[in-house]
Amino acid sequence: MGRHIRRKYTLGVFLFLLGWAASLLNAGSVSAAASESPPGPDRYIAVPVQYTIYEWWLLSWDDNQTVCVITTEHEGLPTLGEIYVDCGEYVYDAWMEQPPCPPEIYSDDPSTCPGYYIHLASSTPAERDIAIALPPPVVWVTLKDCIPESTTNRCASAPTLVLTGDEPVAGERILQIVGEIDGDPFTCDAHCELPLPDTDEEGIPIEFWAYSSYGDSSNVFDAQVRVIFVEEDDTDEPFWYVDALSSQWRGAPAASCAESWQAFPPVGGPPDWLSTPDNISNLESGLAYSYLAGNLINQGLVDASACQNFGLLANGQANTCGVEVAMPAITEWQNRFDTLIMEAAQETSIPANLLKNLFARESQFWPGVFNEGGDIGLGQLTEDGADIALLWNPSFFEQFCPLILEDEDCQKGYLHLTEEQRVRLRGALVYSVNATCADCPLGLDLTQANLSISVFAHTLLGSCEQAGRVVQLNTGGDIPGAVSNYEDLWKFTLINYNAGAGCLGLAIDKTDKAGDSIDWEHVSANLTEVCQRAKDYVEDITLLPTTQDFIYPDGNQND
Repeated sequence: MGRHIRRKYTLGVFLFLLGWAASLLNAGSVSAAASESPPGPDRYIAVPVQYTIYEWWLLSWDDNQTVCVITTEHEGLPTLGEIYVDCGEYVYDAWMEQPPCPPEIYSDDPSTCPGYYIHLASSTPAERDIAIALPPPVVWVTLKDCIPESTTNRCASAPTLVLTGDEPVAGERILQIVGEIDGDPFTCDAHCELPLPDTDEEGIPIEFWAYSSYGDSSNVFDAQVRVIFVEEDDTDEPFWYVDALSSQWRGAPAASCAESWQAFPPVGGPPDWLSTPDNISNLESGLAYSYLAGNLINQGLVDASACQNFGLLANGQANTCGVEVAMPAITEWQNRFDTLIMEAAQETSIPANLLKNLFARESQFWPGVFNEGGDIGLGQLTEDGADIALLWNPSFFEQFCPLILEDEDCQKGYLHLTEEQRVRLRGALVYSVNATCADCPLGLDLTQANLSISVFAHTLLGSCEQAGRVVQLNTGGDIPGAVSNYEDLWKFTLINYNAGAGCLGLAIDKTDKAGDSIDWEHVSANLTEVCQRAKDYVEDITLLPTTQDFIYPDGNQND
């Protein structure tokens, strides 16, 4: 059985708890309260652990006298380090330098052997208590009577924020939730309902924490909440759009990367290219992709023999006739990954439309090898892209690393691996999205292509984290959402994905030093000459192309 270890209360804390208990008579309604710093989590359980104490003697061969006693708690001989600590430097050096006793001398007269020998004198069962931290109390954030709509929440009446205390230790309970909403203090019981005022587009800050009967508190949590009143829409019924950014949010998923950047999406939800449709049929497309058509013709899925030059241009793309003949196959192929794209969007929060548009721009949905092997798969992953996924998306690194390296190495974290190990991981990740297969039908392993979709979604998550950090580093440490808006931060993320953090950082630094707004107009104008293609890349993805006049994997415009 475990034993609770509690902090002894000082007189001041005792008096505070006495006053606190009196306030519980009015629990259940929100009231003004003086803001005090909570103690934070302070809870442990003592767990008894059985082990064995081994006592070893180091003795002299010549007189069998004990030179020193070595105590260990593991099976097997003492380590050299344990001998050094328990016997001292002189004996350790002698032990290291002595030659082994020859068998003929040992069998005849062991006392003539040089130096020392080691002997297990005893082994004794023992028990000790080990302190293990117990999970702390937490507070979750939701809304009352609001309907999720895309990545925002629509409320028919004035919105109410709900804070719910959660005490994970059996037999204990949440006593109070305390905090401040836009600077005004509040106190309530374990279930707290806070009426929300209308705000501007930046929202208002909320800080909150919970006190537990255990005698400690939760950590201090925060949220940024935006409440926008909409007087009329198609139904002429007024309503409120409510968005909350907090690690404790338990409502409908927030817009991807919004919490990391502390940036609200546009009021009413993000634009189409940053959204995930409710129905998979709304993800379907029917664009005339000539690079995809060329591959379908080359692999024999489309018969374009009636067209000039069998429907192909010199660069391998389809000519106009080839595209027309291949159009049914083009439409079917570009939608074959839609289900997996939707699943990846649910798994990672990356918008499904963004992921599909990126695949369209990068590879036209043909998961092969580009640029002489430097760019791989549906999203054309490179070594640098793999580095982004592994460094800036820690949860993905924790999932992927043990598939390649030993667990004990992976536990060090990506930055603490050797360069050889990092190279091996990056290579394995790039290989995992390579669907090229000489012995497979169509020259592709479509199972591998399907599995790669999640990898590209996780890489985009890593890129949004890195892009946010680049904004901070080049604007004096400002929170990304304080200097730019949600949609433009996603455009910066795509620059980061396509051209790298160097291109993005230089453009933001130049914009900031000029005193201009950190927005798409100014940052894209400040891209260096070598990075300028990233601007077209971003606009290709965000403008949702509607014709076959589109940039293709080899960088050439369709003829």
